[in-house]
Amino acid sequence: MCGRYTIFTSPDTLEDRFGATARRSLEPRYNAAPGQKLPVITNDAPETISHLQWGLIPGWADDPSIGNRLINARAETVDEKRSFRAAYERRRCLVLADGFYEWTETDAGKQPYCVTLHDGGPFALAGLWERWQPPQKQTGLDEFGDGEPDTEADPVETFTIVTTEPNSVIEPLHDRMAVVLPPDGEQRWLAGEADGKELLEPYPAEEMRAYPVSTAVNNPANDSPTLVEEVDAPA
Repeated sequence: MCGRYTIFTSPDTLEDRFGATARRSLEPRYNAAPGQKLPVITNDAPETISHLQWGLIPGWADDPSIGNRLINARAETVDEKRSFRAAYERRRCLVLADGFYEWTETDAGKQPYCVTLHDGGPFALAGLWERWQPPQKQTGLDEFGDGEPDTEADPVETFTIVTTEPNSVIEPLHDRMAVVLPPDGEQRWLAGEADGKELLEPYPAEEMRAYPVSTAVNNPANDSPTLVEEVDAPA
Protein backbone atom coordinates (compact mmCIF):
# COMPACT_ATOMS: atom_id res chain seq x y z
CA MET A 1 0.00 0.00 0.00
CA CYS A 2 0.95 3.65 -0.07
CA GLY A 3 0.08 5.38 3.18
CA ARG A 4 2.52 8.29 3.29
CA TYR A 5 4.46 10.31 0.69
CA THR A 6 6.33 13.56 0.03
CA ILE A 7 5.79 16.54 -2.23
CA PHE A 8 8.25 19.35 -1.54
CA THR A 9 9.43 20.21 -5.06
CA SER A 10 9.30 23.97 -5.62
CA PRO A 11 5.98 25.33 -6.96
CA ASP A 12 7.62 26.74 -10.10
CA THR A 13 9.20 23.40 -10.92
CA LEU A 14 5.92 21.56 -10.36
CA GLU A 15 3.99 23.94 -12.56
CA ASP A 16 6.58 23.68 -15.33
CA ARG A 17 6.87 19.90 -15.05
CA PHE A 18 3.12 19.25 -15.27
CA GLY A 19 2.04 22.22 -17.38
CA ALA A 20 -0.51 23.29 -14.79
CA THR A 21 -1.09 26.29 -12.52
CA ALA A 22 -1.75 25.94 -8.81
CA ARG A 23 -5.05 27.28 -7.48
CA ARG A 24 -3.46 28.00 -4.11
CA SER A 25 0.00 28.03 -2.57
CA LEU A 26 1.89 24.75 -2.70
CA GLU A 27 3.33 24.16 0.74
CA PRO A 28 6.11 21.56 1.03
CA ARG A 29 4.94 18.29 2.58
CA TYR A 30 7.49 15.83 3.90
CA ASN A 31 4.92 13.50 5.44
CA ALA A 32 1.71 13.71 3.43
CA ALA A 33 -0.92 11.57 5.15
CA PRO A 34 -4.51 10.39 4.62
CA GLY A 35 -7.15 12.96 5.49
CA GLN A 36 -5.00 15.88 4.32
CA LYS A 37 -5.72 18.08 1.30
CA LEU A 38 -2.91 17.51 -1.18
CA PRO A 39 -2.02 18.62 -4.74
CA VAL A 40 -3.51 16.67 -7.64
CA ILE A 41 -4.41 17.29 -11.26
CA THR A 42 -7.85 16.01 -12.24
CA ASN A 43 -9.06 15.01 -15.68
CA ASP A 44 -11.73 17.73 -15.66
CA ALA A 45 -9.16 20.48 -14.92
CA PRO A 46 -5.90 19.23 -16.47
CA GLU A 47 -4.32 22.69 -16.52
CA THR A 48 -4.87 23.27 -12.81
CA ILE A 49 -3.21 21.90 -9.67
CA SER A 50 -6.03 21.45 -7.17
CA HIS A 51 -6.03 20.29 -3.56
CA LEU A 52 -8.17 17.26 -2.78
CA GLN A 53 -8.55 15.25 0.41
CA TRP A 54 -6.73 11.92 0.52
CA GLY A 55 -9.20 9.09 1.14
CA LEU A 56 -11.85 8.42 -1.51
CA ILE A 57 -15.50 8.99 -0.59
CA PRO A 58 -17.64 7.44 -3.35
CA GLY A 59 -20.60 9.49 -4.52
CA TRP A 60 -23.03 6.88 -3.18
CA ALA A 61 -21.56 6.83 0.35
CA ASP A 62 -23.81 7.65 3.31
CA ASP A 63 -20.91 8.02 5.75
CA PRO A 64 -17.80 10.00 4.77
CA SER A 65 -15.68 7.95 7.17
CA ILE A 66 -15.48 5.32 4.42
CA GLY A 67 -12.69 7.49 3.01
CA ASN A 68 -10.46 6.42 5.90
CA ARG A 69 -10.38 2.93 4.39
CA LEU A 70 -10.13 3.90 0.73
CA ILE A 71 -6.71 5.54 0.56
CA ASN A 72 -5.52 2.96 -2.01
CA ALA A 73 -7.11 1.06 -4.89
CA ARG A 74 -5.66 -2.18 -6.25
CA ALA A 75 -4.80 -1.98 -9.95
CA GLU A 76 -5.95 -5.55 -10.50
CA THR A 77 -9.55 -4.86 -9.46
CA VAL A 78 -9.94 -1.09 -9.81
CA ASP A 79 -12.36 -1.51 -12.72
CA GLU A 80 -14.49 -4.03 -10.80
CA LYS A 81 -14.86 -2.81 -7.22
CA ARG A 82 -17.96 -0.72 -6.55
CA SER A 83 -15.96 1.85 -4.61
CA PHE A 84 -13.66 2.62 -7.55
CA ARG A 85 -15.35 1.49 -10.78
CA ALA A 86 -17.10 4.78 -11.64
CA ALA A 87 -14.02 6.86 -10.82
CA TYR A 88 -11.82 4.56 -12.92
CA GLU A 89 -14.11 5.09 -15.88
CA ARG A 90 -14.68 8.83 -15.54
CA ARG A 91 -12.59 10.54 -12.83
CA ARG A 92 -8.85 9.97 -12.96
CA CYS A 93 -6.15 12.20 -11.55
CA LEU A 94 -2.41 12.65 -11.16
CA VAL A 95 -1.22 12.69 -7.55
CA LEU A 96 1.90 14.88 -7.46
CA ALA A 97 4.79 13.46 -5.47
CA ASP A 98 8.57 13.33 -5.29
CA GLY A 99 8.87 10.36 -2.92
CA PHE A 100 6.88 7.89 -0.87
CA TYR A 101 7.49 5.83 2.24
CA GLU A 102 7.41 2.10 2.84
CA TRP A 103 8.18 0.17 6.02
CA THR A 104 9.95 -3.12 6.63
CA GLU A 105 10.11 -5.27 9.74
CA THR A 106 13.42 -5.40 11.64
CA ASP A 107 14.44 -6.79 14.99
CA ALA A 108 14.12 -3.26 16.36
CA GLY A 109 10.66 -2.71 14.89
CA LYS A 110 9.34 -1.18 11.69
CA GLN A 111 11.96 0.75 9.73
CA PRO A 112 10.76 3.39 7.24
CA TYR A 113 12.36 3.85 3.85
CA CYS A 114 11.94 6.74 1.45
CA VAL A 115 11.56 5.80 -2.21
CA THR A 116 12.47 8.34 -4.91
CA LEU A 117 13.59 8.54 -8.49
CA HIS A 118 17.36 8.58 -8.92
CA ASP A 119 17.26 12.19 -10.11
CA GLY A 120 15.10 13.24 -7.13
CA GLY A 121 12.57 14.85 -9.44
CA PRO A 122 8.78 14.96 -9.13
CA PHE A 123 6.51 12.32 -10.63
CA ALA A 124 2.82 11.48 -10.87
CA LEU A 125 1.10 8.66 -9.02
CA ALA A 126 -1.99 7.18 -10.69
CA GLY A 127 -5.04 8.37 -8.81
CA LEU A 128 -8.83 8.38 -8.89
CA TRP A 129 -11.03 11.15 -7.56
CA GLU A 130 -14.63 11.70 -6.50
CA ARG A 131 -16.93 14.57 -5.58
CA TRP A 132 -19.17 13.69 -2.62
CA GLN A 133 -22.19 15.78 -1.67
CA PRO A 134 -22.94 15.80 2.08
CA PRO A 135 -26.60 15.39 3.04
CA GLN A 136 -28.61 18.59 3.42
CA LYS A 137 -29.07 19.88 6.94
CA GLN A 138 -31.99 21.76 8.48
CA THR A 139 -30.94 25.04 10.02
CA GLY A 140 -33.50 24.84 12.84
CA LEU A 141 -37.19 24.56 13.79
CA ASP A 142 -39.71 27.37 14.08
CA GLU A 143 -42.55 27.51 16.65
CA PHE A 144 -44.71 25.27 14.46
CA GLY A 145 -42.03 22.62 14.23
CA ASP A 146 -41.24 23.39 10.60
CA GLY A 147 -37.65 23.46 9.60
CA GLU A 148 -35.93 26.42 8.04
CA PRO A 149 -34.92 25.93 4.40
CA ASP A 150 -32.33 23.19 4.09
CA THR A 151 -28.78 24.34 3.55
CA GLU A 152 -26.59 22.47 1.10
CA ALA A 153 -23.06 21.85 2.31
CA ASP A 154 -20.14 22.26 -0.05
CA PRO A 155 -19.15 19.08 -1.91
CA VAL A 156 -16.06 17.24 -0.71
CA GLU A 157 -13.50 16.26 -3.35
CA THR A 158 -11.32 13.28 -2.49
CA PHE A 159 -8.79 10.96 -4.10
CA THR A 160 -7.17 7.56 -3.78
CA ILE A 161 -3.81 6.22 -5.01
CA VAL A 162 -3.67 3.14 -7.22
CA THR A 163 -1.22 0.42 -6.18
CA THR A 164 0.32 -2.49 -8.05
CA GLU A 165 2.82 -5.30 -7.53
CA PRO A 166 6.24 -4.19 -6.29
CA ASN A 167 9.37 -3.86 -8.39
CA SER A 168 12.69 -5.22 -7.12
CA VAL A 169 13.40 -2.02 -5.16
CA ILE A 170 10.14 -2.19 -3.23
CA GLU A 171 9.77 -5.95 -2.90
CA PRO A 172 12.09 -6.26 0.14
CA LEU A 173 9.98 -3.59 1.87
CA HIS A 174 6.37 -4.32 0.93
CA ASP A 175 4.22 -6.51 -1.30
CA ARG A 176 2.53 -3.48 -2.94
CA MET A 177 3.75 -0.19 -4.37
CA ALA A 178 2.14 3.00 -5.59
CA VAL A 179 1.74 3.22 -9.36
CA VAL A 180 4.29 5.74 -10.64
CA LEU A 181 3.13 6.72 -14.11
CA PRO A 182 5.69 7.04 -16.90
CA PRO A 183 5.83 10.67 -18.05
CA ASP A 184 4.53 9.76 -21.49
CA GLY A 185 1.58 7.97 -19.87
CA GLU A 186 0.35 10.78 -17.63
CA GLN A 187 -1.92 12.42 -20.17
CA ARG A 188 -3.11 9.03 -21.41
CA TRP A 189 -4.14 8.17 -17.86
CA LEU A 190 -5.98 11.47 -17.45
CA ALA A 191 -7.69 11.04 -20.81
CA GLY A 192 -9.36 7.90 -19.48
CA GLU A 193 -8.36 5.43 -22.13
CA ALA A 194 -10.84 2.59 -22.41
CA ASP A 195 -8.26 0.25 -20.91
CA GLY A 196 -5.60 2.10 -18.98
CA LYS A 197 -4.35 -0.94 -17.13
CA GLU A 198 -1.19 -1.19 -19.21
CA LEU A 199 -0.14 1.99 -17.39
CA LEU A 200 -0.58 0.38 -13.98
CA GLU A 201 2.62 -1.66 -14.06
CA PRO A 202 5.52 -1.47 -11.58
CA TYR A 203 7.84 1.42 -12.39
CA PRO A 204 11.28 0.37 -13.70
CA ALA A 205 13.40 -0.51 -10.69
CA GLU A 206 16.61 0.78 -12.27
CA GLU A 207 15.17 4.32 -12.14
CA MET A 208 14.36 4.23 -8.42
CA ARG A 209 16.16 4.06 -5.09
CA ALA A 210 15.10 3.38 -1.50
CA TYR A 211 17.00 4.48 1.58
CA PRO A 212 16.33 4.33 5.34
CA VAL A 213 15.01 7.41 7.10
CA SER A 214 14.21 8.38 10.67
CA THR A 215 11.36 6.64 12.48
CA ALA A 216 10.06 10.16 13.19
CA VAL A 217 8.13 9.75 9.93
CA ASN A 218 5.98 7.17 11.70
CA ASN A 219 4.08 10.02 13.35
CA PRO A 220 2.05 11.95 10.73
CA ALA A 221 2.21 15.02 12.96
CA ASN A 222 5.92 15.29 12.10
CA ASP A 223 6.54 17.19 8.88
CA SER A 224 10.01 18.63 8.31
CA PRO A 225 12.93 18.29 5.86
CA THR A 226 14.80 16.08 8.33
CA LEU A 227 12.33 13.28 7.60
CA VAL A 228 13.81 12.67 4.14
CA GLU A 229 17.43 12.63 5.31
CA GLU A 230 19.14 9.27 5.00
CA VAL A 231 20.07 7.48 8.21
CA ASP A 232 22.14 4.37 8.89
CA ALA A 233 20.41 1.18 7.88
CA PRO A 234 19.34 -1.02 10.80
CA ALA A 235 21.70 -3.85 11.57
